[in-house]
Amino acid sequence: MASTTAGALPIKFQEHMQLTNAGVNVANIGFSTLTMESDKFICIREKVGETAQVVIIDLNDVSNPIRRPITADSAIMHPTSKVIALKASRTLQIFNIEMKSKMKAYNMTEDCLFWKWISVNTIGIVTETAVYHWSMEGDSNPVKVFDRHPTLQGCQIINYRCDHSMNWFLLIGILAQENRVAGRMQLYSVERKVSQPIEGHAACFTQFKVEGNKELSTLFSFSVRGPAGGKLHIIEVGTPQTGNQPYSKKAVDVFYPAEAQNDFPVAMQSSKKYNVFYLITKYGYIHIYDVDTATCLFMNRISADTIFVTAPHDPTSGIIGVNRKGQVLSVTIDEENLVPYVTNTLNNQELAYKMASRSNLPGADQLFVNRFNTLFQQGNYSEAAKVAASAPRGILRTPQAIQRFTQVPTVPGQTSPLLQYFGILLDQGKLNKYESIELCKPVIQQGKKQLLEKWLKEEKLEPSEELGDLIKTIDSTLALSVYLRAVVPMKVIQCFVETGQYQKIVLYAKKVNYQPDYIYLLRCIMRMSPDSGVQFANLLVNESEPLADLNQIVDVFMEYNLIQQCTAFLLEALKNNRESEGYLQTRLLEMNLISAPQVADAILGNQMFSHYDKAHIAQLCEKAGLLQRALEHYTDLYDIKRAVVHTHLLSPEWLVQYFSTLSVQDSLECLKAMLQANIRQNLQVCVQIAIKYHEQLTTQALIDIFESFKSYEGLFYFLGSIVNYSQESDVHFKYIQAACKTGQIKEVERICRESNCFDPERVKNFLKEAKLSDQLPLIIVCDRFNFVHDLVLYLYRNQSVKYIEIYVQKVNPSRLPVVVGGLLDVDCSEDQIKQMIMSVRGQFSVDELVEEVEKRNRMKLLLPWLETRIHEGTNDPAIHNALAKIYIDSNNNPEKFLKENQLYDSRVVGKYCEKRDPHLAFVAYERGQCDQELIKVCNENSLFKSEARYLVRRRDPELWATVLSEDNQFRRQLIDQVVQTALNETQDPEDISVTVKSFMSADLRSELIEVLEKIVLDNSVFSDHRNLQNLLILTAIKADRSRVMEYINRLDNYDAPDIANIAISSELYEEAFAIYKKFEVNTSAVQVLIDNVKNLDRAYEFAERCNEPGVWNLLAGAQLKAGLVKESIDSFIKADDPSSYMEVVNVASANNNWEELVKYLVMARKKARETFIETELIFAYAKTNRLAELEEFISGPNHAQILVVGDRCFESKMYEAAKILYNNISNYAKLAITLCHMDDFQGAVESARKANSTKTWKEVCFACVEHGEFRLAQMCGLNIVVHADELEDLINHYQDRGYFEELIQLLEAALGLERAHMGMFTELAILYSKYKPQKMREHLELFWSRVNIPKVLRAAEQAHLWSELVFLYDKYEEYDNAILSMIAHPTEAWRENHFKDVITKVANIELYYKAIQFYLDYKPMLLNDLLTVLSPRLDHTRAVAYFVKVNQLPLVKPYLRSVQNNNNKSINEALNNLLIEEEDFQGLRTSIDAYDNFDNISLAQRLEKHELIEFRRISAYLYKGNNRWKQAIELCKADRLYKDAMSYASESKQVELAEDLISWFLDEKLYECFGACLYQCYDLLRSDVILELAWRHNIMDFAMPFMIQTMREFSTRIEKLEQAEKVRSEEDKEQEQKPIVFEQQPQLMITAAPVGGFGMPAAGMPPASLPQTPFGQPTPFGYAPQPNPYGQQFNPY
Repeated sequence: MASTTAGALPIKFQEHMQLTNAGVNVANIGFSTLTMESDKFICIREKVGETAQVVIIDLNDVSNPIRRPITADSAIMHPTSKVIALKASRTLQIFNIEMKSKMKAYNMTEDCLFWKWISVNTIGIVTETAVYHWSMEGDSNPVKVFDRHPTLQGCQIINYRCDHSMNWFLLIGILAQENRVAGRMQLYSVERKVSQPIEGHAACFTQFKVEGNKELSTLFSFSVRGPAGGKLHIIEVGTPQTGNQPYSKKAVDVFYPAEAQNDFPVAMQSSKKYNVFYLITKYGYIHIYDVDTATCLFMNRISADTIFVTAPHDPTSGIIGVNRKGQVLSVTIDEENLVPYVTNTLNNQELAYKMASRSNLPGADQLFVNRFNTLFQQGNYSEAAKVAASAPRGILRTPQAIQRFTQVPTVPGQTSPLLQYFGILLDQGKLNKYESIELCKPVIQQGKKQLLEKWLKEEKLEPSEELGDLIKTIDSTLALSVYLRAVVPMKVIQCFVETGQYQKIVLYAKKVNYQPDYIYLLRCIMRMSPDSGVQFANLLVNESEPLADLNQIVDVFMEYNLIQQCTAFLLEALKNNRESEGYLQTRLLEMNLISAPQVADAILGNQMFSHYDKAHIAQLCEKAGLLQRALEHYTDLYDIKRAVVHTHLLSPEWLVQYFSTLSVQDSLECLKAMLQANIRQNLQVCVQIAIKYHEQLTTQALIDIFESFKSYEGLFYFLGSIVNYSQESDVHFKYIQAACKTGQIKEVERICRESNCFDPERVKNFLKEAKLSDQLPLIIVCDRFNFVHDLVLYLYRNQSVKYIEIYVQKVNPSRLPVVVGGLLDVDCSEDQIKQMIMSVRGQFSVDELVEEVEKRNRMKLLLPWLETRIHEGTNDPAIHNALAKIYIDSNNNPEKFLKENQLYDSRVVGKYCEKRDPHLAFVAYERGQCDQELIKVCNENSLFKSEARYLVRRRDPELWATVLSEDNQFRRQLIDQVVQTALNETQDPEDISVTVKSFMSADLRSELIEVLEKIVLDNSVFSDHRNLQNLLILTAIKADRSRVMEYINRLDNYDAPDIANIAISSELYEEAFAIYKKFEVNTSAVQVLIDNVKNLDRAYEFAERCNEPGVWNLLAGAQLKAGLVKESIDSFIKADDPSSYMEVVNVASANNNWEELVKYLVMARKKARETFIETELIFAYAKTNRLAELEEFISGPNHAQILVVGDRCFESKMYEAAKILYNNISNYAKLAITLCHMDDFQGAVESARKANSTKTWKEVCFACVEHGEFRLAQMCGLNIVVHADELEDLINHYQDRGYFEELIQLLEAALGLERAHMGMFTELAILYSKYKPQKMREHLELFWSRVNIPKVLRAAEQAHLWSELVFLYDKYEEYDNAILSMIAHPTEAWRENHFKDVITKVANIELYYKAIQFYLDYKPMLLNDLLTVLSPRLDHTRAVAYFVKVNQLPLVKPYLRSVQNNNNKSINEALNNLLIEEEDFQGLRTSIDAYDNFDNISLAQRLEKHELIEFRRISAYLYKGNNRWKQAIELCKADRLYKDAMSYASESKQVELAEDLISWFLDEKLYECFGACLYQCYDLLRSDVILELAWRHNIMDFAMPFMIQTMREFSTRIEKLEQAEKVRSEEDKEQEQKPIVFEQQPQLMITAAPVGGFGMPAAGMPPASLPQTPFGQPTPFGYAPQPNPYGQQFNPY
């Protein structure tokens, strides 16, 4: 929000932001937490909850603060970039926020008390003893600069500053001394390495140029507030530079108001632009001092709060700072008002003059003009020149001033005043346009080009076209630099052409957005140098859009027959391959195909273009012999077939690739044409094409083509390339067929062996029919596809037995069984078969062989071979299986073989024996442990005894489960054999164990018990076996519980705990108790009585007998659960066990057994000093009202949680005990609440003060309010309202109870608190609006910046406080609403000045018109003042229409006058209408002369019939202005306005009108007017007409002057013509006398012509010798205008 202070003050004040609006807590806005190193960033350290963070606010983007979780003691932002320096203890670090990287780090050896960026790459660090500088460059560490002076001992360092050259450093500190704040400074000189202590509070360095000095001086200014008052000192530090006069030291008093007795300076900044010092004081005052004179320019208060940090504000050359409330403020000089303020308010014209000159400020223009005129009149031209040069904004640097200096005569021996003037201007800076031209004229005449170069290099001259034209007469290059700076495109390009810098033309034209005639330029350049022309043409098309028409550029090339250059140009120009350039692409290719085919071939090969005429180019390519390119472009099949058959002229690789562009049908047609034309020549390439495109052309179609030409060789090569990848059976078959046709037997053999895609039946039949000399392919096919039987029959019948032997011996021995079967089927001899079997040494399946022989009942055929293999030591189970079958069938001692042989397959042999001999099958299965097969054969043949023995020995639980399942119908027979036979025969305990477990798993309990009783109770070897005893008892528990007690008493070697637990789980509690009692496990025994038997009396008796602590402990726990609290506690005491103290406490507390609990806790505390025990003991004391014992207990050493006990006592309303406990631990917060409940409010307030907790203050306050203790409530409330979060609850509490007056008093008292915040001011304003509206306006005027305006706006609107509402809208910058409110409630809210001030700021222009209507209704006499204010943004047309509508136009005439300078049509017409109504013809004439935007003809027609002649005269004037000369003259003739008529006729330039007027004068006998008109219209009148009229009316005397002048002109023209003819004749004679010499004419070159562009005379321009008009054109007929023929004497009036 920006606002300017009322009145013409010399400063501008601006609020940039409110930090609290950015989420910054006011508590974090202070010198220790907020830093501002420049006007770019503000850095705040704050803590949110437990998280520390740094907030960085970019003042150019205040709505997006950066928050980073950083814990640091200090943080300072870099002055210009997002780099932050952090300090934590003695560790210093610098981070780049944008790159998220650490730049530097260093650990100090002493504490850093203050640090600050003193430049963009250096940090100044102040410690207790010295000052260091730390550079960001490289890896450098902090470097000590100087030691601190003893006078700064104990000071708080608040600033550290340096001058621009880093030669002077200043350390500033403050300390408390004699009830005031004293300032201490240390000034250090780097050059002298010495320090000087100074008393001062704020200081700064600045650069200032003293009047008359050439170099800047370094000034040091400081301010101090001592007991005697305030002072400001300004001195120059260091030695003045050579040639400089020293700055005279200044010391002035600083004024402090009476109400600011303790005020002192806190900050000081300088402004280089305005040469002033800004001094800020603690109380928010700003003092502005002039650097030169140390004059106080302005002093006022800008902030009610302390501005604790400042920085220079570079955008405005002001100062920016932050105050305690978070306002970011800036103050700068108001340029418009400073000089008038100094002149009028300070009454110091000399200072105003100096400041205006020094800082180029407005407001002193008349002073400079008067001084200049005075000095000029006195002849003091040197001083006048200085005044003109130093005048602000160049007000005296005008052509008129130059003219005045030019007119002054030069004194001999002295420098002319004009040169003095220019010399002073050159010393001070840059000349303007007129000065530059005037200065250069004499310099150019004298040929001093070096001066021009020097001034241009130093930028002393302002470039312009006129200046360039002057300089061009002596140096074109220098003129070019001037044209470039002045941006005169036409002249610049002309210079580029003249100097041959063609490449710069396009770049420059594009840069300045100028469009020259590039085609003309190109022709010119092409005539000079074709190569340069190519380069220039390329420049024209290098842009995204060509700068000239490409067709025209090509035409230029072709005009000069530059084919090669044109080709190079077009290749570059057409590289983007645009569709619109297709014609040019065709043209490029055509010209090269005709003149250079190889170039065209290269262009087409690069595939640069795609939009040319392909059919035309294809024909040209074929004619040029470029057959490949022709094919690329042909699309018609006839053309393609004609060209493609000439394969010897085409590259095979390209031709193959070319077929990819053809359609399938066209490709097939081309292949046919190629094969038909020359199959031998074209076969190879056709095969290549077929191979590559067989997928697209289809293999079948290609096969058909090759077969149609009976080209098996082509078919073989084609299919050979695809057969390995094809899955088509026909392809493979055709390939085999082609291979056979071409004799490629090896390839046939390979395909038959490797391919899986052909039809085996078809191939087999083909190979049989082919009757190849080598039957190996047929053998391979039959072997692979299981046609072995057919193969054997085919070979045996064709007497090819040798191929059968080769097949089984070499090809596939594994097929021997099938071959043997086939030979047996054809009744081959056994000897031959045996011989074949014996000869095969390869691998084959013996099982298959046996199966083939066995199916034909010829097993004995294999016996010799089997025995041979056995003797050879083979381990093949199949061999042994076959031999076993032969032995079984022959009954050759098979049982022995089955038991002794370990190599046969038991399942195979057993299966073979099942029907022949079940016993042999059992033997075979038993050997191989074939369980399922064995069980099956035993069940089927009733071999249960053998089965039982096998099962016991096998020890397989799964097998047992199978045979003992209910599904087994033979289970009973098997169990009998197990009990009677198998178990009696075994002595192995493991056999017994597995068997018993299997019975258990099968749930055969009865049978198992009988077995176990027999084993365990009948004194067998297993009687004392622990597991069996356990098993017997467990089985009895599950099957027969009546026997369990007997087994428990009889057996001794069982696992008692486990058995007891199982008995408990089976609800055999007495049996379990008997087991525990028998084995003396008393705790478990009593647990059974408690948990299972549930008899506490019996348990108590058992505990009395045992008298064991563990037993008592268990009993106590059970009693506790049963609610026998007293008995339980007694049992716990007997057990002497406090371990269950928590449960005891809970139960005793619930049952209010506090006395017993005290006894128990006393016992427990002796055993264990636990916190819980002591805590509960204290509470028990409180419950039994033993306060003395309680106080004694807590006064001694203890571990009790006293706070917890106190809270419990408080909740139980035992306030006395709670008071004792809270007081013991100093918990004043809880103590205060307790005292409130005890109605001790004074004590509660004291406790709350000690607690200093918001919550405590709040509770005590509410309690005091409830009991009417408002004085104490206010004391508490003052500590609550400073917390914004608690304010709403407090207000609601008061308001709900109707205590409005007391609430307002509370908030009024709180406004003076240091921590007063926005919420307090806001809520007080709302309360005023509700209950004390008369005080709201005063409150808002004082504190509007500290209230939440939107919230207060709603309250004011609800309370109908319209004046206050408007005030708030204005401050909140809601100007639209402010205006609407004033219009709606004018009586209460409208104030004239305020309304006019606010209306200019509204955003909705429609409010202007509502305001106009409002003023018409409410204050019509003030309407013009309002319109004056609104005029900058008002739609004047609409406004005038509105006033016309309401018929109030005369009322706003002052407004119309004030805005007529806008030359608005509606304004002009409305004002003209008013002037006509008022008959003010002078005003009307002035209006239409000054402002021409109105309907001239309509006004003229209206005035034409006006009764006043002056208005009719204006009508004629308007007709004249619109070129209606005849109407204007007729009006003048009607009103006898002869002078106007003659003037209009002359201005019309129409001969007819002039002659008509002359005739009318003669008709009216106005001869004097006739003579005057001859003078006035001399250029228009024809001499013969005038002579005739004068003669006819006998007035030759009046016409004679006209005739004399006419004759003089004619004679002059004749003389000139005669002279020109004479010169021409002489030149012709000289030319005739010269001999004729024929020599070659040089090529025309571009020369620099005096006029025209680009070095040549412009079309239609006259020769340079002709006289020129001011616009550079020749006069008619080549003659210059002549002077007035009549002189000054002739005057018809």
